[in-house]
Amino acid sequence: MKSTFIHLVTLGTLSMVSHLSFAKTIEVNINDVDVSRPGQIMVMLFEQEGFPIHHEKAIQTLYLAPNSTTHKVRLSVPNYDFAIKVLHDEDNSGKTSKNWTGIIPSEGLGFSNGVTISWRGAPKFKDAKLNLATLESSIDISIRYP
Repeated sequence: MKSTFIHLVTLGTLSMVSHLSFAKTIEVNINDVDVSRPGQIMVMLFEQEGFPIHHEKAIQTLYLAPNSTTHKVRLSVPNYDFAIKVLHDEDNSGKTSKNWTGIIPSEGLGFSNGVTISWRGAPKFKDAKLNLATLESSIDISIRYP
């Protein structure tokens, strides 16, 4: 089995993130990674603000090599509503690339609660949100490719 690299990025200065009270570490299972595609897997933890489009507003981001069809990661999560987005960033741009329409993503995506992109656009926070009080075990997120 190949080794997986994980790089944790917490945005902002210590004073910006000091309001976050991380209550618990949860396990997230990333499934259905297409190992034939290049780039990196980005696992992003969001509060409502910025979800799911503004990656710079994620409160945590993990970077994984796409060298295995599954990954198991741990995230320190807040004691309030949060959502998770997983992006297979094939071009290492840090953004969700779009196809020729400029609307439809051309890279693999996955979201908490199994929500998906629809003809109405990106998933809403209210549909993807999780809370520690309602979690029973680990979270499974499958990446869907166009």
